[in-house]
Amino acid sequence: MKENKRLISLFEKLYNGSPWIDINLMSVLEHITADKASVRIDPNCNTIWEITNHLICWRLNVLKRVQGNIMETPDNNYFESITDTSPQAWESTLAKFEDSQKLWLEFLKGIKFDRLEEHYPKNKMTYYEHIHGILQHDAYHLGQIVLMMKMIDLDN
Repeated sequence: MKENKRLISLFEKLYNGSPWIDINLMSVLEHITADKASVRIDPNCNTIWEITNHLICWRLNVLKRVQGNIMETPDNNYFESITDTSPQAWESTLAKFEDSQKLWLEFLKGIKFDRLEEHYPKNKMTYYEHIHGILQHDAYHLGQIVLMMKMIDLDN
């Protein structure tokens, strides 16, 4: 199997398939309401919605990196307060997440193996490490979201 097909498989499984961790992003996010996504369980914690936007922005940042662009990370690390907490705005966020998935899959279909060994100039990590890093990032925050939902559901 070519490496790009392996990477596509990892992205598909974590997004909406059967990954090794036994849960995927969409099986969790699609059952969260806008009300629950906007709950701040602690003043020092982000909301599920803020984390979801953070995931989208980092997915797009890393995608641009592996396409050869130099990216700056904002001081807020892509964590911004949500101003519109309507169900329509949550659906829009989920649609943006889906769009980021489609962009990744399209990119991975065409990537050449030798490109994976190229280094991103700012941190000297390979594009391959960046690609695996974004998968790890998604899984890390998925775990946070699952724990937060358990805490939110306990309060109801």
